[in-house]
Amino acid sequence: MSSVPPNMPPAGGPPPPPYPPYDPKTQWRVYRAQQKAAWRANRDAWKAQSQSWKANYVQAYGPRVPSVVGPLILVAIGIVGLLVYSGRIAAGQFWAWYGHWWPLLLIGAGLAMLGEWMLDLRRATPVRRGGRYIGLILLVAFLGFAASGANRMAPWMNNWNWNNGNSGDLFNMLGLPAHDNDLAPLTAQIPANALVSIDNPRGDISIIAGDDSSVVVQAHEQAYANSDSDAKKIFDSEAPRLTVNGSAVVIKTNNNDHGRVNLTISIPKSAHVTVNSAWGDVTAAGLGAGLDVTARGDIHVSSIVGSVQTHFVNGRHDAYSAHDVQGDLTMDGDVNDVTLSEIKGRIAQNGEILGDVHIESVSGPVHLHTSVTELEIASLPGDMTLNSDDLHITEAKGPVRVTTHSKDVDVSRVYGDTTIENRNGSITIEPAGAYAIDASNNKGDVEITLPPNAAGVVDGTTHNGDIVTEFGLAVSGDENKTVSGRIGAGGPKIHLSSNNGDLRIKKGSGFPAMPPIPATPSTPPVPNARHLKTSAPLPLQPITQ
Repeated sequence: MSSVPPNMPPAGGPPPPPYPPYDPKTQWRVYRAQQKAAWRANRDAWKAQSQSWKANYVQAYGPRVPSVVGPLILVAIGIVGLLVYSGRIAAGQFWAWYGHWWPLLLIGAGLAMLGEWMLDLRRATPVRRGGRYIGLILLVAFLGFAASGANRMAPWMNNWNWNNGNSGDLFNMLGLPAHDNDLAPLTAQIPANALVSIDNPRGDISIIAGDDSSVVVQAHEQAYANSDSDAKKIFDSEAPRLTVNGSAVVIKTNNNDHGRVNLTISIPKSAHVTVNSAWGDVTAAGLGAGLDVTARGDIHVSSIVGSVQTHFVNGRHDAYSAHDVQGDLTMDGDVNDVTLSEIKGRIAQNGEILGDVHIESVSGPVHLHTSVTELEIASLPGDMTLNSDDLHITEAKGPVRVTTHSKDVDVSRVYGDTTIENRNGSITIEPAGAYAIDASNNKGDVEITLPPNAAGVVDGTTHNGDIVTEFGLAVSGDENKTVSGRIGAGGPKIHLSSNNGDLRIKKGSGFPAMPPIPATPSTPPVPNARHLKTSAPLPLQPITQ
């Protein structure tokens, strides 16, 4: 910047008059121009210096190369999001898995970075890896800690039983006392074969078949309020109503966030019942014209004549049991534990099963469909258990078809053809006769046990595994092994294949006799029983506080 003020006369004396007038605006513009010129000169000098430093740094340490870790994490997040959005995997199931195994992602990212480092050592020119993926790794770790914490809190949260609408725990924590009220029973005569609709947004529903033509509704109200007057307002708002219009019968309560209504209803056996329960458990026994339930809570049905249709609403913590159903049984939606027995019709399930499954004594076909397991059985005189790790089927009439993964599949005493596809688990098959078998496994063993007098044609292959046979079959190959030949006089085809697993063909005992389907018990079971075989009738209980 010049040290000479603007508009000053030149050296050697002032110019002759007249002098130009003094202009402050002109002086300010000249000063701003000088400041901008000085700033641009400094900026250019800094740029030149920065470029010189970068050139020296690159010459010493090599150019910057982006890392593959960030794109891999983004691809993994995108794949998981697509699978959850499309319903291929359940969101709850994924977060439960992620909360337990999320450190594996950090291990994978570390291995990828180690591989990049080893690759960079072999370069003629040294390079530097970019670290912009650190934010993604921190996000992965944060979500992992959150999911792990949610898994640890799940048992505590389940004790509150949110799905069943038991909001009393929350209201008690907030200091709101509970108030109870028993209403006088509502009664009405209804025609035979009536259509009964029950709508209870918040509270339990217990339905029992009566011997006469009347419907009886007993209600126990609960309210959480600071005073009796506030509780009375809640009682009045949620009180049930019974309406009869010809053959249409409606039992309805109103929703109140500070209360609930538990209903015990006696209905004629000939009535067809439809239940809608937003928050609460449903129990039904002895109905004679079928049942249709939509609920967000535990559901237990027994001794039902006709079909039973069940729709689970947000069933992460729901449990479902059905015993002695003289018709088809359908389940739609996500559910936790499932216990079914003595079903005389068809079983069809579609949705996620997040807990354990036990099914026994089913006369019709069984079809289960989840994002992990697809199962079809012609009928199930014996039993079946299914959980996150294992699938066991004993005494089934074929054909039996199973497609699953990450489970150990054990199928025994199957009277019919068997087809099993699995990966990341084992397959064990013990047929009950000379039937066709097709078992394929990716990353797991396949074992089949046949009686000494079995007959069939065996064709088996394995990659990176061994073949062990107790029959006179030809085994050949090294890395890829094959087994083939005829057992006895030949007969049904037995096809076995395994990738990264062994094949074992063993001798067992003789074929068992085909078991009969057990007769249906004459008495309904106690709800919530794990194995529903014997029990006492469910009486109509009076409601008490």
